[in-house]
Amino acid sequence: MGESMVGMKRSHRCTEVTAANIGQEVTVMGWVQKSRNKGGIIFVDLRDRSGILQLIFEESDCGEESFAKAEKLRSEFVIAVKGVVEARSGGVNENLATGAIEVRARQLRILSESETPPFPIEENSRTKEELRLKYRYLDLRRPDIQRNMMTRSRIAILTRQFLAEEGFLEIETPTLIGSTPEGARDYLVPSRVHPGSFYALPQSPQLFKQLLMCSGYDRYFQLARCYRDEDLRADRQPEFTQIDMELSFADVEDVLDVNERLLQRLFKEILNIDIPLPIQRMTWKEAMDRFGSDKPDMRFGMELKNVSQVVRDCEFAVFRDALDNGGSVRGINAEGQGGMPRKKIDALVELARGFGAKGLAYAAIQEDGTVKSSFSKFMKEEEMTALVAAMGAKAGDLLLFAADKDKVVYDVLGNLRLELARQQNLLKKDDFRFLWVTEFPLLEYSEEQGRFMAMHHPFTMPMEEDWPMIDTDPGAVRAKAYDIVLNGTELGGGSVRIHQADIQEKMLEVLGFTAEQAQEQFGFLLKAFQYGVPPHAGLAYGLDRVAMLMVGADSIRDVIAFPKVKDASCLMTEAPTPVDHKQLEELSIEIVKPEGQEGASFSS
Repeated sequence: MGESMVGMKRSHRCTEVTAANIGQEVTVMGWVQKSRNKGGIIFVDLRDRSGILQLIFEESDCGEESFAKAEKLRSEFVIAVKGVVEARSGGVNENLATGAIEVRARQLRILSESETPPFPIEENSRTKEELRLKYRYLDLRRPDIQRNMMTRSRIAILTRQFLAEEGFLEIETPTLIGSTPEGARDYLVPSRVHPGSFYALPQSPQLFKQLLMCSGYDRYFQLARCYRDEDLRADRQPEFTQIDMELSFADVEDVLDVNERLLQRLFKEILNIDIPLPIQRMTWKEAMDRFGSDKPDMRFGMELKNVSQVVRDCEFAVFRDALDNGGSVRGINAEGQGGMPRKKIDALVELARGFGAKGLAYAAIQEDGTVKSSFSKFMKEEEMTALVAAMGAKAGDLLLFAADKDKVVYDVLGNLRLELARQQNLLKKDDFRFLWVTEFPLLEYSEEQGRFMAMHHPFTMPMEEDWPMIDTDPGAVRAKAYDIVLNGTELGGGSVRIHQADIQEKMLEVLGFTAEQAQEQFGFLLKAFQYGVPPHAGLAYGLDRVAMLMVGADSIRDVIAFPKVKDASCLMTEAPTPVDHKQLEELSIEIVKPEGQEGASFSS
C-alpha cells in the first residue's frame, strides 16, 4: 500500500535543486532510478521529468522508520523525500546537472511500490520497440523520450505564440465530416441517428479553412488532428497533427515569408541555431533534374547529370533504347568510390531494381585513368572519354548510370544518391539544410485511373501564364504550390488556392468530375464561392515530422506519446478491437466475413 503525501508539498523538481540551495530544506518527489546500500548509508538516484538527483539516507539523520523504508526501495518506486541540500561528499559527477550536490534525507514516504519493470528505464534503450510500445507508459519515462515530448510541447507553444503575434486566429474545425474519395482512404464513422450513413475523419481541414477565409477571418491556424487510412512508413501514422494555416489576400511570397520567420524562431529558441533567411528556393523541375527528388537532401552534392546527348550515338543498346523511347540517360558521380568492391556495386544494382530500374550501368575510374566499366565494350574510346568528362570524373571516382523513362531514372538515381550518402556518413543530423521547392506540376497522369489527378488537391491555383495550356498540354501546367523541405524530408506543403469560379469549374472538369459529382462532393464550397471569396493561400506542416527532425529521432514514433505500429494498431491498448454486438445493432451494422478470408466486412 502506498502512503499519502498529505502534509508534504513538493518544493522543487529534481534538477531545480542547485548549489544555491545548499543548507536549505527541500521536498522532492519522483521515481527511484536506482538504490545502492553501502552498509549504514543508502544512496538513491531520484528521477523525474527534469532529470536525476542523488539522495542519501543515514539512520542518524532520517530516523529508524524512514531508514527501514529506504532499505526496501527498488527501481520505479514512487517516493517523497524531505531533506537538506549539501555539497556532494564524493567527487562531483560531471554527467549530471545536479552532480555537485545531494540531498541528505530527513523523512521518506513511499507513495507507490513498483513491480520489476519488463525493461530498464534508461536512455537509448536497446529493448525491442514492440515491447517498449506494449508498455509505452514505462517507455515514456525514459529521459530521452521525455526530452522529445517536452521539445514537441515547446514547438507547439512557440508556434501558437508566433502566429498569434502575426495576427492569426486559432479556430477549430470539425473532426466528423463528409467523406471525400479523392486522396488517401478515409477512416469512416457510422452514424447511429442516420442508419447506413457515415462520417469521415478529416485527412486535413482543407475545405473548412478555405470556408473560414470566405467568412472573413483573414488569418487562421490550428494544431489539427488528421487521419489517413494508408500504409505506414517510418514517417507516417494513421493519426497525426498538422500545424495548419490559411491567409487571405495573400500570394506565394506572403506565405513563404511568414513561414520562414516561424521556422527561424523555432530553431533559434529551441536549438539555438540561426537559420539564414531567405531560405533557398528551387523549382520542382530543377529539383528533379539535379537531385532526382522533389524533396532533395541538400547536405551533400552528388547531383544527377543528364548525359543523353553525350551517349546518343553509342552502340550500347540500354542507352539507345531508353533514348528512342523518349527517356533519358543520367548519372551520378560517387567521388572517391572507384575502389568499391563488386559485391557492394551488385547491392546497389539490386537497390536500383527495387526502384524500377532494369539494371544499373557503372564505370570505375582507375588511379591510372583507365576505365573499368560494365558497358565499355559497347563504347568507342572517345565516347567513353567524353562521358567521363561530362560527369566531371577523376581518378578514383565511381560513375553510376540509369537509362529509362525520366520518372524511373529520377527515382532510381535519387534513391541511389541517398544510399551512397548513408554509406559515406554524409548525413549529419545537426546540419539543417532548408529548401523551398516551388512550381510543382498542377496535375499528374495516373496510368491506373487513366486520367489526370491533382498533384496537390483540386483547389490549387495554376500559374496564370500556364493556364492557357490546360486543354492542349495539361501536364505542362505549373501550380502555385510549394513544399518546405528539410534534410530530404518534406516538412510541409501548401499552395495558393483558386478563388475564381470559372477556373475552379474547369479544374474539376479536367480532373474528370461531372458537374453533378462536383456538387455532390464540394457543393458547399462551390456555393460559398458565389458570395464573395478573397484570394487566399495556405500551408500545413506535419508537427510530428518537425519534432522528429529537431530532436534527431529516427522515427515519428519517438515524438508521439502513444503511437501506432505498422499495421495501424496500438500494442498497448490493443486497438482496434471487436465491439459488442449490441453496439453494432444500434448502428444498423452487420459484420459479414468474406468467403475464404479471415477478418470481416461491414454491411449496413
